[in-house]
Amino acid sequence: MDQRTKRRRAGGQTITDVARHAGVSPMTVSRVINGEKNVRESTRERVSEAIRELGYAPNAAARNLASASAISVGLLYSNPSAAYLSEFLLGSLDQCSRSGFQLVVQKCDTEEAELRAVDRLVAAGVDGVILPPPLCDASAIVEGLRLAGLPTVVVATGEPPVSASAVRIDDFHAAEAMTRHLIERGHRRIGFIRGHPNQTASAQRYEGYVAALAAEGIAIDPELVAQGFFTYHSGRDAADRLLSLPVAPTAIFASNDDMAAATIAVAHRLGMDVPRDLTVCGFDDTALATTVWPELTTIRQPVSEMSRNAVLLLAEAIRRKGSGQAAKPVDEIMPYHLILRQSDAPPARLGSKPAKSKAAKAGEA
Repeated sequence: MDQRTKRRRAGGQTITDVARHAGVSPMTVSRVINGEKNVRESTRERVSEAIRELGYAPNAAARNLASASAISVGLLYSNPSAAYLSEFLLGSLDQCSRSGFQLVVQKCDTEEAELRAVDRLVAAGVDGVILPPPLCDASAIVEGLRLAGLPTVVVATGEPPVSASAVRIDDFHAAEAMTRHLIERGHRRIGFIRGHPNQTASAQRYEGYVAALAAEGIAIDPELVAQGFFTYHSGRDAADRLLSLPVAPTAIFASNDDMAAATIAVAHRLGMDVPRDLTVCGFDDTALATTVWPELTTIRQPVSEMSRNAVLLLAEAIRRKGSGQAAKPVDEIMPYHLILRQSDAPPARLGSKPAKSKAAKAGEA
C-alpha cells in the first residue's frame, strides 16, 4: 500500500471507530484526546494505541470540535420522572458546553404532538436530535426524523431502531441481578411494579425479574405484579394494592426510583418499618434515591454519562453526514451497578442482615 492510500484511509477513521477498536466509549476517547486527567492510565494507553493503529488524527478532531459552534443539537423530551429528566438535561448541557454546541430543548406532551414536534425541530434548524425515554421508543418520531434526514440518537431504549444510534444499559440483566440479590437475601414473595408499557425497557426489566425467579424455581404470582407508569403517584397506587394483599410481599422491586420512593411512603403510612418489615428497591439511582429515608438500594443507570455520550455520538453522526459519509448507527451498551443502601434486608423471620450477596458483588464489579 502506497503512502497516499494510507493517508486517505486514515482520514476516514472517526472517533467512534477509535472507541470501538479500544473497547471504550467515544466520550473516553474525547477525554484522552483533550488530555483530561480523569482517565485511567491503562485506558489512556489503550486509546492511544488504537489511535496509532488506525492512523486517526486527534488534532484534526480537535479542530473539528473547535469549529463546531454552529452545530445545533435538538433534545426532545416527555418524561414523567423529574429526577431522571433533570439528571439527563444536566449531562446534555454539560457536554454541549464542553463541545461548543448549541442545545435546543423542546417538549412533546402528547402522541398527537409528535409529528408537530419533529416539524418544530426541523424549523429550528437543528443538525440532529437526542431522544431520551419515553420518546426513544416513539416510532412516529424516530421515523419522522429519519425522513427529515436528521441524525438521531435514542437513549435508554430496550430495542434500538435500525435508523438511529443508541446509548443504553442491559435492562434485562440489571433487573435480573436485583431480583437475584433479593432472593439471596432470603425473599421468596417479591412484588414487582412494572414501568410504563410505552417503553421497551419496561418489558425487559419485567422479563429480568421473571427470569431470576424462574431460575430459582419460584412460581410467578400475577398478584405480586402491579402496573406502574414511572410516576410517583402510579407507584403509590401500585404499592397500595400490593400491600393490601392477604399475604403481602416481603420485598417490592419498583422499576424506577420514583415508584420505589412512593412504596416507602405507603409502607410508612401503614406503620411498616423499611427494611425490617418490607424491603424496597428501585432502579436508575437518581438523586431521589438518596433523598428518601431509608436511602434506596437500586440499580445505577449512568444517566448523565449516557446523555453526554449521546451528544458525542450525535456530533459524530452530524460530522459524517456533513462529509458525505454513510450513516453508521452505533449501539452503545453502558455498564450498570447494583447499589446497596439501607432499604433492603432479609425477611424479618430470617434475622439479621447477612454479608453482601453474590449478585451485589457482581453488580459492583
